[in-house]
This record gives sequence, structure tokens and C-alpha cells, in this order.
Amino acid sequence: MRESVAALLAGGALPMLLRMDPERAHDWGLAGLKLLQPLWSPHQVPASLAVQCLGMRFSHPLGLAAGFDKNGDYLDALGALGFSHIELGTVTPRPQPGNPKPRMFRIRAADALVNRMGFNNKGVDHLLTRLARSRYAGIRGISIGKNADTPLENAEADYVACLRKVYAHADYVAVNVSSPNTARLRELQSRDGLERIVGALLEERARLADRHAKHVPLLVKIAPNLDTQQITSLAGTLRSLGVDGVIATNTSTDLAMLGDSWPAEHRGGLSGAPLHALSLAVIRQLRAELGSGYPIIGVGGIMTASRALATLRAGATLIQIYTGFAYRGYRLVDEILDAVASRPAP
Repeated sequence: MRESVAALLAGGALPMLLRMDPERAHDWGLAGLKLLQPLWSPHQVPASLAVQCLGMRFSHPLGLAAGFDKNGDYLDALGALGFSHIELGTVTPRPQPGNPKPRMFRIRAADALVNRMGFNNKGVDHLLTRLARSRYAGIRGISIGKNADTPLENAEADYVACLRKVYAHADYVAVNVSSPNTARLRELQSRDGLERIVGALLEERARLADRHAKHVPLLVKIAPNLDTQQITSLAGTLRSLGVDGVIATNTSTDLAMLGDSWPAEHRGGLSGAPLHALSLAVIRQLRAELGSGYPIIGVGGIMTASRALATLRAGATLIQIYTGFAYRGYRLVDEILDAVASRPAP
């Protein structure tokens, strides 16, 4: 049955979507995937691919990055493709429309996307209703952020409000302080910003852990545009605070590879193939700074199985895809899982 669905997608659905406006293609693709879900059989992987991380068992290293299903509306359909974990969100306390459209731009020649979505989502309460109805048996991560109209000085209140809501339903929580599309958000990656935001979250988590008799790991998602000194400082802050893991990386603000003619009104975060080298460099340094056992989820530019393996070799414990999945669909999932299963034992 997987082969028949594959033929349908390859025969016209995916090429058609790649000719559409990127945001509309994203929405239509997810709706189509939901319709096809009853016909889908997930990729079978050997038990030997399982990864122990964050106190949990992941069936294999490959997951789906935040942003693909912000609201949990397609969790079961995406889960049927075989991801070991799916990161939902980024979700905010209140619903918000995000930035004006158009806000996603496809650069096919570079296997890249530029987006300035701006945390568009239906709010944390909607996400919770979807999670309550989901049958997805994999690991559920939830990425949290602040509303655009919340002053940066009050950001911790939004993050804490989200944590309270999602705590009982999340397997881990990702703290998004690195999106380039919410004004001044990346300032929260500084030592002072992390100590304020993550410190408040850790205090709240201690209370929630007692209430729910459950420890939910907190991870911080960081930007790729950090120099070596900034990464060293950030790694030290993560260690001193006791953050459970790091997600490297978010999208890049460096659009130089797109040329001087790229319109200023189309600026945003760059993802896809051009991000891979930046992501690898950050992961390598984080691994060196944080030691062999610290959980690192590698994201950025994983468009092929060889790039997935390179990200794991650089030091990632787990990996996630986004733009590669948007361009290549389920085929990339199968390709990566086959490659991970075939790689030599360490």
C-alpha cells in the first residue's frame, strides 16, 4: 500500500504542490496527507535504531521540526509517515495571525525557503484540544514562544503560561528564543535573556513536576548565526542553568547567498540546503563544549540522507527535517531511515 500511495504522490501531487504558492502548498499538502492517512503504512525500522535521549526511548533518530504543524491539526497524519518524534508549534498563549502575506518564499534553485511567518498559530488551547484527540504514539515535543504584542520585558510570562498549559501533554518542551520573525526575540539568547526566561521556566517546572508527578525536559532552540565566542557563552549558560538539551539550529538571517536583488520585503529566515554548513559548525562546537552525553537535536539543511548522516556525525543525538520534507516528502523520510539503518556500527 505504501508503494501505491507513493506512486500517487510522485505522479502529480508533489510536483503540483511545488508549483503553487509555498504557504498554500503547505496547507494543501497537509490536508491531502490527512486524507491519505488511512492508506499509509509507516516505514519499518529495526529496534537497533532506537535512541535513548532525554530520559525517553526514541524509535530512531529522525523527527519533524517545529513549524510544520504549528497547531497539532495533522499530528496523526504526519506520525503515520514514521517520524520518531514530532515537534509541534511554535505555539503562543493567545492565537495570532502572524505577519502579513506573502510570507513564505521558495528558492528552488537553491533547495531553500525564506519565511517570515511570525508565529502564526491558533493558540495553546487549540493545540491542547488536538493533542487530546491524537493517537500518535511517538514522542511529542511542543515549541513555545511569546505573542508578538507582548513586550520583550514581559516575555517570561508568555513562556511560563504556555508551559503550564502544555506540561501534562508534552514529552519535551522547546523554548524558541531564536526565530528571526518576531521583533527582538533573538535578544533572549543572551546570557541575561536566557537566565530570565529559562530561569522562570525551570522554577515553574519544579512546581509542575510535583503537581503532575512527571519530569518534562526543557530544550532551548538556538540560531545558526552565532560566532564561536557566543556559542561558548551559550553552552556555559545552558550548563549552569541545567537546561536538558539544545536544538541547533533555527533559520538564518544571512541572505547573502540570494544576491543583492532579493527584495527587502521578502526578508525572513532562510532554511534548506544553504543552512547545512552553518548548522554543522554550531553542532560540532556545541558537542565539544557540552560533552558527549548532552542531548543535541540537529536541524538545518538536511535535504538528503548523506546530510542526515553528516549531522549525526557532527554530534547530533537526534535530527529533524523541515524544508527537505517540504521539497521531497515521504521519500526523504524513507531515504534517511534506510541510510541510518545501513551505517556502520560506531
